[in-house]
Amino acid sequence: MKKIVLSASKRMTGNKSLINQARKSGKIPGVFYSVHHEPMSIEVAENILNPLVFTAKTHLIGLELEGKEESECILKDVQFDPVTDRVIHFDLIGLTKGETIEVEVPVKIIGSAIGIKDGGILQQVLHKVQVECLPKDIPDHIEVEVTNLKIGASVHIKDLQLEAIKFTNLPDSVIVSVTHPKVEKEPVAGETAEITEPEVIGKGKPSEEEEKEK
Repeated sequence: MKKIVLSASKRMTGNKSLINQARKSGKIPGVFYSVHHEPMSIEVAENILNPLVFTAKTHLIGLELEGKEESECILKDVQFDPVTDRVIHFDLIGLTKGETIEVEVPVKIIGSAIGIKDGGILQQVLHKVQVECLPKDIPDHIEVEVTNLKIGASVHIKDLQLEAIKFTNLPDSVIVSVTHPKVEKEPVAGETAEITEPEVIGKGKPSEEEEKEK
């Protein structure tokens, strides 16, 4: 996994006006978490953070803060503006050598499924999967081979076997499948739709005619 150095600055907390001002100037607020240290409020230039967010790979990050030794971490959570999709907050989680970590890793589809040639449709259900491993074993992405998938076939989490990596999604979770194309039934010429009367679920107060019949 490729390591990228990220320069950050400490920031003041509890003042929304300062946060909004920082965002207007191109700085994104975030928090650095670590098992062995207290959470630290930081901010990073938006143009430096974006390449780590909008990517199909997982990166090992070397966090640089003034007066502190570089800390290895990964991007754990990102919040986006619901209107503009700009990053408005992020979380970094520190890594400890020799300790496993659970992280989300992108899925990369490899090959062209034979079921597509028969008219099937390839559907990718999971674009990211959860893995647990040592920091040194975190992959850039998880490759899923689909060449031999026929119509109706799927690749599940339990089908993936990688050394030194444990998948924490449910074993039967579908990652990708080849499905039958949806075909709408065309009405036959002269055929009319059958009209059925609605089923009476219950009756209310009996009418006068019903009372007379009793």
